[in-house]
Amino acid sequence: MREVEFISNGGNIDEKEKQAYINRGIEKYGRALERVEVKLDGDYADISYHTSKVPFERIRRITGYLVGTMDKWNNAKRSEEHDRVKHSV
Repeated sequence: MREVEFISNGGNIDEKEKQAYINRGIEKYGRALERVEVKLDGDYADISYHTSKVPFERIRRITGYLVGTMDKWNNAKRSEEHDRVKHSV
């Protein structure tokens, strides 16, 4: 597992407390953390979690098929997709 960058402003945080903040972020977001920033203000702690990027693949409904890419389409199906009216979002 990669080490999490931990940034603390406004006070000292011991290792046990740092690990508790990290564990809370992993439990809350369910994925690896890149960085944890903690800003201490008296009895309050403002915590910012920065998670690792999740790979995203766009899936579209084209000519009746759910597809991520058109890599395996033949020329006829590619031509059909090319001739479709595309609406802007």
